[in-house]
Amino acid sequence: MDRKHKVSKKLYEYDEFRNLKEMLNNSKEKFGECPAFKFKTEIPGKLRIETYKEFIDKVEALGTALISIGLQGKRIAVIGENRYEWALAYLSVVCGTGIIVPLDKSLPKKELLSLVERSEVEAIFYSEKYNAVMEEIKSNNIGKVNFFISMDANKTVDGIFSQNELVELGTGLIKNGAKSFIESNIDNDEMSIILFTSGTTSYAKAVMLSHTNIVSNIHDVASIFDLGTKDTMLSFLPLHHTFECTVGFLYPFSVGASIAYCEGIRHIADNIKEYQVSAMISVPLLFESIYKQMMHKIDKQGKTKKVKFGIIISNTLRKIGIDKRKFVFKDIHEALGGKLRLCVTGAAALDSEVEKGFNDIGIEVYQGYGLTETSPVVAAEHRTCSKPGSIGQLLPSFEGKIDNPNDQGIGELAVKGPCVMLGYYGNKDATDEVIKDGWFYTGDLAYFDKDDYIFITGRKKDVIVLKNGKNIYPEEVEALIDNIEGIKESFVFGKPDQDDEINLKLAAKIVYDKEIMKKNFGLENEEEIKEKIWKDIKEVNKTMPTYKYIKEIYITDKELIRTTTTKIKRYEEIKTIQV
Repeated sequence: MDRKHKVSKKLYEYDEFRNLKEMLNNSKEKFGECPAFKFKTEIPGKLRIETYKEFIDKVEALGTALISIGLQGKRIAVIGENRYEWALAYLSVVCGTGIIVPLDKSLPKKELLSLVERSEVEAIFYSEKYNAVMEEIKSNNIGKVNFFISMDANKTVDGIFSQNELVELGTGLIKNGAKSFIESNIDNDEMSIILFTSGTTSYAKAVMLSHTNIVSNIHDVASIFDLGTKDTMLSFLPLHHTFECTVGFLYPFSVGASIAYCEGIRHIADNIKEYQVSAMISVPLLFESIYKQMMHKIDKQGKTKKVKFGIIISNTLRKIGIDKRKFVFKDIHEALGGKLRLCVTGAAALDSEVEKGFNDIGIEVYQGYGLTETSPVVAAEHRTCSKPGSIGQLLPSFEGKIDNPNDQGIGELAVKGPCVMLGYYGNKDATDEVIKDGWFYTGDLAYFDKDDYIFITGRKKDVIVLKNGKNIYPEEVEALIDNIEGIKESFVFGKPDQDDEINLKLAAKIVYDKEIMKKNFGLENEEEIKEKIWKDIKEVNKTMPTYKYIKEIYITDKELIRTTTTKIKRYEEIKTIQV
């Protein structure tokens, strides 16, 4: 029987609420005059602020208007880039109007149309980028959509509602005594949110979440991280993704922090400075990129030895309770705006060197782990719980176990708790496959160490099983390849071995960096680049048991096919390789 695993301790006090409507009311009362959102203005360095009271008044107004046009209890989609209007639409629906259905803004049109049909939404909030898609839905009567609400239109024209005008309508209705939204009841345990998992239309499952699911996760996150009214969160990951929505939007909103929207990856460094950002969440690729740029700049300035010496001194001082990192590395902090202190990453493994590097200079970078089906965060590192390579410990409301562990203790991670979804909409068979006796089976292979830190070793379905019974977790091998200088990313897979018909050999598709190959090694010819990479792979092989040796490579300078949450689409990649 699997032993009971220790969970993270609650480090901070937090306000409790049973649903997002209660969270709104609490934030309005407690943080009413605090900045909820920060926006750039035409004057450099001058920001426009919208307070919690101003924003929540608009949420109530928009919700009131939606009910007045007949949308109470209906399913309403929202699609668009990260922006204030998206947040306004989301909360105005989920806090008293109906069921919110966030859609992935990066999906091809064909897939979007399919999801609109499958989710049975009757209204859609959208940004102007999707005008043509909405016109197609409208003209072809796709799904049940009768209401189109533009985030950008100033006036309601040709049956397209203006979100701004609906806010004005609702404001007037409330002044005249309308209380339909303000006094609406929330069923905490009923489906209130439908989220589609990443993947192609035929595989994307519709996850049903309740207020209890989301609120439990907010409480968990608030118990281990310490954002407050002096903090500003930069919203960068797509808001339709549960990680950004729960941790980058709803959690900071529950503790009175401010939110600023990133203008795009090219502007991220500037945005961090302009908004005086103190916290952000993202995927490892972003933090690894920032770290490499930072270290490259330090090296170019001839300060590498000085920084390394500073790290030795500051780490020594920390052992006796003295933390001088912000002082010792003041120049680095100033280059990142001076306020950045907390970064949380998820969706893939973070390079342990990058994690340690940021922490050494006083910017806490922690790994988290979760799934759409768990609202989403299951485990995370934090101030008192950090171990390189791990995803930390289970959050306070979770139980966890390893199903069918092998002799190394590796098996499928299963979790139980109030954050686990209600199920997949319209798909009982798929629900029953992953939820058994109250346990949600994540599909991820993992093990707990003696201190109950969790280490993810790969996806159960991606494990390469050899005829000798040995299991190879491709992510582990990929991590070694990705550390080779000049390699951007890699994809490891099993390929039939011509010399041994019933066995597999390991092959890797490797994405190289053209600029580094040219600049650092003077290589431009692909055959020469492949020869150089193959030599490096042989060195990697020496660090592994022989059954893990990579025996064939394919090289390219084109990026791998990924989902919108940056996971490699392994089956799609295999199709591109001539095996």
